[in-house]
Amino acid sequence: MSSHSWPDHLSVGAVRFARPTGRYDEALTFYRDDLGLPVLAQWRDHDGYDGVVFGLPGTPVHMELTQHGHPPHVPEASPENQLVLYLHGTGARDAAVRRMESRGHRPVPAANPYWPGHDAVLYEDPDGWQVVLAPWIFPEDPPQAAD
Repeated sequence: MSSHSWPDHLSVGAVRFARPTGRYDEALTFYRDDLGLPVLAQWRDHDGYDGVVFGLPGTPVHMELTQHGHPPHVPEASPENQLVLYLHGTGARDAAVRRMESRGHRPVPAANPYWPGHDAVLYEDPDGWQVVLAPWIFPEDPPQAAD
């Protein structure tokens, strides 16, 4: 098996990663309205949980945000907690940046110099987690480092 093929024993049809939020309404607005991710499912007070599932490209990849407890327990944000969106070139990145800025968001500095060195733009969500808008498709080679 090559390092780039999927293991035969894991017959996965979809992938979802989940993380908690302490600002459900603000996070919902950020990802749905500001960034523009489609909502696949949403619920309030289901066994004490509020939640939303966002579809990522093709929708077999999902991001779920949940809020539970009073107050909700949310791990401390880190600049290494990131949702990286690999976009189809600088035009796509610029369109996403224009949308975010028109909605009142401003880029944040990257802790890792790799991102600005390869023309990515970062934003923080309401919980302080970062969204990276990278202007190339992984695992293709990123553009040459910016000067």
